[in-house]
Amino acid sequence: MVQSLWDQEKASTLKSGLEELVYRSNIIGEDRRVCNWGGGNTSSKTTVKDFRGRDVEVMYVKGSGSDLASAKAGNFTALRMEDIRPLFEREDMSDEEMVEYLSYCMVDAKHPRASIETLLHAFLPFPHVDHTHPDAIISLCCADNGKEHAREIFGDRFVWVPYIRPGFKLSKMIAEGVLANPKAELILMEKHGLVTWGDTAEACYAQTIKIINEAEAYIEARVNEAKLFGGLKHEALPAEQRRSIAAEVMPIVRGAVSDTNKMILTFDDEADVLQFAGGAESAKLSQVGAACPDHLVHTKMVPLFVDWTPNADDVEGLGNKLKESIAAYKEQYKAYFERNHHDGDVMFDPAPRVIMIPGIGMINTGKSWANSKVSGALYHRAIAVMRGATALGQFVSLSENESYNVEYWPLELYKLTLAPAEAEFTRKVAFITGGAGGIGSETARRLVSEGAHVVLADLNLEGAQKVAAEINEKYGENRAIGVKMDVTKEAEVKAALAESALAYGGVDIVVNNAGLATSSPFDETSLDEWNLNIQVLGTGYFLVAREAFKQMKTQGQGGNMVFVGSKNSVYAGKNASAYSSAKALEAHLARCIAAEGGQYGIRVNTVLPDAILQGSAIWNSSWRNERAAAYGIEPDQLEEYYRKRTTLLVNIFPRDIAEGIAFFASSRSEKTTGCMLTIDGGVPAAFTR
Repeated sequence: MVQSLWDQEKASTLKSGLEELVYRSNIIGEDRRVCNWGGGNTSSKTTVKDFRGRDVEVMYVKGSGSDLASAKAGNFTALRMEDIRPLFEREDMSDEEMVEYLSYCMVDAKHPRASIETLLHAFLPFPHVDHTHPDAIISLCCADNGKEHAREIFGDRFVWVPYIRPGFKLSKMIAEGVLANPKAELILMEKHGLVTWGDTAEACYAQTIKIINEAEAYIEARVNEAKLFGGLKHEALPAEQRRSIAAEVMPIVRGAVSDTNKMILTFDDEADVLQFAGGAESAKLSQVGAACPDHLVHTKMVPLFVDWTPNADDVEGLGNKLKESIAAYKEQYKAYFERNHHDGDVMFDPAPRVIMIPGIGMINTGKSWANSKVSGALYHRAIAVMRGATALGQFVSLSENESYNVEYWPLELYKLTLAPAEAEFTRKVAFITGGAGGIGSETARRLVSEGAHVVLADLNLEGAQKVAAEINEKYGENRAIGVKMDVTKEAEVKAALAESALAYGGVDIVVNNAGLATSSPFDETSLDEWNLNIQVLGTGYFLVAREAFKQMKTQGQGGNMVFVGSKNSVYAGKNASAYSSAKALEAHLARCIAAEGGQYGIRVNTVLPDAILQGSAIWNSSWRNERAAAYGIEPDQLEEYYRKRTTLLVNIFPRDIAEGIAFFASSRSEKTTGCMLTIDGGVPAAFTR
């Protein structure tokens, strides 16, 4: 059952009106069983002072484009009721005319654009109104016999409104239904949702929760778990197996869904997903249509349900099945568009947003991790609705044409025009070794600032996770993750790249940056010291590049690798034969990979920095003392020594190297591969020849 989240102690500190409305909205949105992400709206009618100091009756309503759970005062629009009430006498009004009219009713032009459902709230003669999409209510509204069950639950306390796309007609129909039924306590919107009201904010919220729980108790009494979704046809594979398989096939999926634009993927194997994916009737049920109009924008009309019998030994077969199924889905979507489009419509990306795999779980796609998660979150709600609707009767949805008209609704398309242009690394995944260090962390911040998602791989897991947390705090949830990896251990490298695939679907940019450095006269260089440099700087770079190369080939979308070499890649550093040799190996390995990677669109380039002391674990080790000794100076004199030996008389910082890496990883260098870029302030001895 849905629990009331109303905290009287907290609510008593709020001002009536907008503050109470924000609080009520937040606790409604907090429970996704009550309201979809980005869906629903709330309102409150009150009196405010206008710019001339007059008392004016206004309605605050959630504006377009925000989410109830996170909405703030600035996400609500205030409209003058004296300007809105006359609209009730109109017979009809187009969406465009209504939106324009409401813009003149706004108290403050800086408020967000009024929602298409604004008049639903305005026409109802109640101080507080909630419009939500509760699982239990939509189950009722998406059952073929839902109206009959509603009579059993609510008697004559409800108004049933047939499906009409939100707008003027629906708003007026709702108000007329309530006025015609003095006993009405709620509105059930067929294939859509719930409307409730109250004289106070607390009473309105309490009514919303009460009505939802009445419906939920009725439905749960009729659920037969053993027969849900036709009964269990496919058992879920063990957790470790299904996640391993998902990591292996997600780069295949990412390549298949990224024809026009790259996609970020997420994986979900929660219990309800596995139950639905394994149901005997789920494949058929999933194709009935969306459970709610709000879902369509993020889930498309139907998911891709893969016809595969769970078998841990048939991963190759699953990969082939996914490629075939995604191709078929895209053709079906194109046909759906052709059957329903209007002049001027431009088809969206035809790839699926939701992919169900029996025994494995659900893969979601989107332009970002956040968008992909929204698609998944909404399909959890769809599963809950199908669960409830089939317990009552047959699950029904919008017709194909109704679905199309929601998906390609001009007002929704208008929202897309307001979105900022995508940045350089939007939809890209970067895998950065040595991610906790100075260059690695600065590179991560640089790439994320232009839209990337990043995986910070480092022996220092705590450090990598700290950097990831800082990035996520600034740029949004899960834009970065930290993983533990020793570049010299093949199994750990493979596991880290698999974790990247599971987190985001694959990899587009690899920054081979993990490093160390030692200094000894040549005749005092031990075999252990030699092997250590070669293992970390040579073998480590090889292993990371090889595993990433495989993923990039699987995706079939090209990719970028940037090796962080050194001035010593082309200059024989004094007392540093092991380090210099390994760094030269890196630079040549990069060129070798570039030569092979070109046919796959994989570019490989190298940056050659020098003396990056800031934030460097290497320079905080014995390397600082060893290099100072090699030059006959004190360790604290190194920074000035390095500055003075450059022709530009500058010090080099991690952000300088990050800028070079970003250049090679970007479209600005799309015709460059096998190249070395020196970022050392100009050390003549290291000029390339």
